[in-house]
Amino acid sequence: MKHLKTLSFTSFIVVVAVMVTATIVEKIDGTEYVHRAIYGSWCFALLWALLAVTGFVYILKRKLFRRPATFMLHLSLLLILVGALVTHIWGTNGTMELSSGQSVSAYLNSETDMVEKLPFSVTLDKFHVQYYPGTQSAMDYVSTISFSREGFASQSADVSMNHVGKYSGYRFYQSGYSEDGQTTYLMVTHDPWGISISYVGYFLLFLSMLLVMVMPNEGFRMQLKRWGRVAVLFLGCLIAPSFQSALSAAPKVLPQDVAADFGNLYTYYNGRICPVQTVARDFTIKLYGSPKYKGYTAEQVLTGWVLFATNWIDEPMIKVKGAQLAEYTGKSDKYISYTDLLGYDGYKLESVIADIHAGKKVANSRAIIEADEKMNILLMLFNGQMLRIYPYAHEEHGQTNIQWFSQGSNPPVEVGEERWFFIKKSMDYIGELAASGQYDELRKVLSQIRKYQTKEVGAALPSDSLFRAEMLYNRLSSFTILSFLMLTLGLIVFGFSLRAWLKGTSLPRYADVGFFVLVCLSALYVLLLSILRAVVSGHLPLSNGYETMQFMALSAMVITLLLWRRFQLIPPFGIFISGLALLVSRLGESNPQITPLMPVLASPLLSLHVCVIMIAYSLFAFTMLNALLALPLSMKSGRESYVVQLTNMSRLLLYPAIFLLTLGIFIGAIWANQSWGRYWGWDPKEVWALITMMIYAIPMHSASFPQFQRARFYHAYMLLAFLTILMTFFGVNYFLGGMHSYA
Repeated sequence: MKHLKTLSFTSFIVVVAVMVTATIVEKIDGTEYVHRAIYGSWCFALLWALLAVTGFVYILKRKLFRRPATFMLHLSLLLILVGALVTHIWGTNGTMELSSGQSVSAYLNSETDMVEKLPFSVTLDKFHVQYYPGTQSAMDYVSTISFSREGFASQSADVSMNHVGKYSGYRFYQSGYSEDGQTTYLMVTHDPWGISISYVGYFLLFLSMLLVMVMPNEGFRMQLKRWGRVAVLFLGCLIAPSFQSALSAAPKVLPQDVAADFGNLYTYYNGRICPVQTVARDFTIKLYGSPKYKGYTAEQVLTGWVLFATNWIDEPMIKVKGAQLAEYTGKSDKYISYTDLLGYDGYKLESVIADIHAGKKVANSRAIIEADEKMNILLMLFNGQMLRIYPYAHEEHGQTNIQWFSQGSNPPVEVGEERWFFIKKSMDYIGELAASGQYDELRKVLSQIRKYQTKEVGAALPSDSLFRAEMLYNRLSSFTILSFLMLTLGLIVFGFSLRAWLKGTSLPRYADVGFFVLVCLSALYVLLLSILRAVVSGHLPLSNGYETMQFMALSAMVITLLLWRRFQLIPPFGIFISGLALLVSRLGESNPQITPLMPVLASPLLSLHVCVIMIAYSLFAFTMLNALLALPLSMKSGRESYVVQLTNMSRLLLYPAIFLLTLGIFIGAIWANQSWGRYWGWDPKEVWALITMMIYAIPMHSASFPQFQRARFYHAYMLLAFLTILMTFFGVNYFLGGMHSYA
């Protein structure tokens, strides 16, 4: 038994070590090499097989079948691995090219590059791109195909980015299309047994995790008895600008109400129709790092640059890594002006940018590229290319096509002389009125532009309520103050709570209620912004790091409020985690644009996948802070009872945390199979999520590893384990890259 345990867990550790190494090798030698040399090698497959076989034999030897839920959990993981093996050995996949009206009865095998015959023929009846209303942003790609087989009635199916076409054991996935829309490219897979086994494994996994949480002889219920019944409610709820003073002379701007009217225009931006106010906010944040500058609104800043450029080009509002650019700009300041980037020979960064694009190694290249990006934004503004506020609707191929132009565009002759003159000259007239201070007349011209927009586009424009929701979101969505407030509040509450806990008392009633109300208000504020962003974008705001960190902050707040009176140190832990999440979200606010989802991301499984994993990360963060407190207490005599409380709480939180992370990973696998025809791509984010799950699973095997029954060892391990989460969420994004590096 001892040797079997050693072999089983040694193979477990080796698998983790190989995956960690593979992600590093991929960064150095590339994805193709690591997939061929490591992930696709027979040694790696053999290593997983060794882990599966030894692990299963070990749980049989330990008679784990006497605990049905735990046994089913391990059995489900084995079935998932068996399903993957069956898919790898007997499953086939390839590509198929279909032209409109063409019938094809074969596909090209991706592994062998040989043509594989189909027992039926496939015909492309129609292909079309679905667009978001009034835009040129693709919402989905849809191929309508029909299947014909001798002796059977013809069947048809729609294949799109999140909808699989199925026929006679084969599955068809949308993978691409030609520019003229007459040809579609489909991925074809044939794997009836592998998919069936894997899906049975997924079902057993989800069921067994639920049973482990509710059955009386399992670890979670045993921890629950030690810590109190509050976790039942807890489990149910799991399911269910910087302050810079302005010393220099103020640049010229429009009055705030006039600038607000300008922000009230529609514009085409980031693939959707939105208020100019949104462009103004993103423009100001991108350049300055804050949605306001010297007390001016974002609309005043944008219109200032548009209408009074000579007053703004010397303003030090371009945020850069000054020390890293000093060699080129001659300044080491954090903020520089447009003219600071220009010299007698022209643009100061021109030659070094050329070197970077040529592939040469340049010190501080990231800071240089960021500064260049901001310069290009200003050049777009000066050239009249940024504000696409002039729509033109016309019929094309029987469909209404809407194009949006800026003053610097070259509209086609079909727009007509009157439209052309209005597009090219109205902004010039606004500039003249602004220079002479005729603001009432200027507002009339803005009103005419908005009437033109409404007349030209009509129903394709966002509704008034949606438009107002976005403008409200723009005014409210800044987490700068709230993030620092939550961090400060967390430290204050921690000091008071720790002092009271060690003395065996509780916080004064007024302080407890006051802190509770503050967290409630903060949670409502973040929830309101999340709802507004969801309404504006048309999807749950969980598609990038900026949004997911807000959700993590909200999750931590809700968990904190639910457990507020059950343990004195939950409130400071939760408040501090919320503040950290909001701070990270705020740091990512330099590029927080709301964009339509890519078609592949427009799946409800995406939202569920992200939600579940972010809640798991929040719970792991609680265990990390718990360990930070428990470790020093465990080194002092007379504190044993406090350490026991902290240990019991951490062990209790570990169950829902690891199960939610596992659930999230496998929901992601199901989503990937629906979208790409594969469960797993060995992308660095996927690999590190799996590593995190495996690392946190080890403390749950305390019967096999008695070391985890010692509080000090357990908390030290939990503290180090949190490094895998930091690597998964931040390290992959900033160092390893990959398909998931946006998240």
